[in-house]
Amino acid sequence: MGWGKMFFTVVITFSAALITYNILISANASFKQEFPGPSSAKRLFSQDPIIKMPLERSNNNNNNKKRLFHTAVTSSDSVYNTWQCRIMYYWFKKFKDEPNSEMGGFTRILHSGKSDRFMDEIPTFVAQPLPSGMDQGYIVLNRPWAFVQWLQQAQIEEDYILMSEPDHVIVKPIPNLSKDGLGAAFPFFYIEPKKYESVLRKFFPQQNGPITDIDPIGNSPVIVSKEALKKIAPTWMNVSLAMKKDPEADKAFGWVLEMYAYAVASALHNVGNVLHKEFMIQPPWDTEIGKAFIIHYTYGCDYDMKGKMTYGKIGEWRFDKRSYDNTWPPKNLSLPPPGVPESVVTLVKMVNEATTNIPNWGS
Repeated sequence: MGWGKMFFTVVITFSAALITYNILISANASFKQEFPGPSSAKRLFSQDPIIKMPLERSNNNNNNKKRLFHTAVTSSDSVYNTWQCRIMYYWFKKFKDEPNSEMGGFTRILHSGKSDRFMDEIPTFVAQPLPSGMDQGYIVLNRPWAFVQWLQQAQIEEDYILMSEPDHVIVKPIPNLSKDGLGAAFPFFYIEPKKYESVLRKFFPQQNGPITDIDPIGNSPVIVSKEALKKIAPTWMNVSLAMKKDPEADKAFGWVLEMYAYAVASALHNVGNVLHKEFMIQPPWDTEIGKAFIIHYTYGCDYDMKGKMTYGKIGEWRFDKRSYDNTWPPKNLSLPPPGVPESVVTLVKMVNEATTNIPNWGS
């Protein structure tokens, strides 16, 4: 037994050292060596590089067969991320088996490096964080590295992946929106490849194609094939680290740097995306649910008691996730006053339903 335990300890220690060594090498290696050349990238998919429409449409007879996708959410072990993940998973379960759903399994990718007490509640994969100091205070850099580990080590049954976030609330069953070898993604107005072409050319050289090959997306929400994401994820990680080390890119992209890195990595592998504005809404700017599948509550919602928005000023009524960065939101949050848009009212009602029904909320 003593030799067995010693051997197991040596194997674990060696594996951890090897992972850390590999990521350090990736971060410090010559940048161009990490990327596929234009010829290798173009072998992955066949599509027009500018308008992102496939040259050939598949003609199979399995149109009625479900194309299930696995939902993956990266998270730290903070109270802030944890309460959001619990609400997100509650609504995932509500809609998973409804008509028109192609939602398969679910994984919280916990990049704290250790398990927590919610492992039994939420299906969880524990990923190692970046080596100390490598994120340079930008914790989001752990996201691509966490996906690399998950894709390499986990058994994922579905052929597609939905990359989502803790602050997403699913409002209806989600079908697989990807098609014809293209991913499905939400277009962000603040991701502007053309505006920052001179910066992006450091990471997406001219020989890789026009700057319009870079879609105005982040990594979430995105539905993409598992095999494509396995190719994209390591490049996404390396581009993120390279951008963070580049003062010009770091200054230009700020808190959305990792989003630009995913868009670049996707383009480097010639994976285009169908852009779906109805993929999600973002209150308070989007006032109606409409055809949306997800509510993303990234912005604070502030209103006076007459239902008038007071954005930029704390309202008499407010819901802002940042109000609960170190504590659990209480059950039964007060509903917005009359006149507040449907999107905000629906969000608060859905948060309240989740917190009422999730066992041991607040503990």
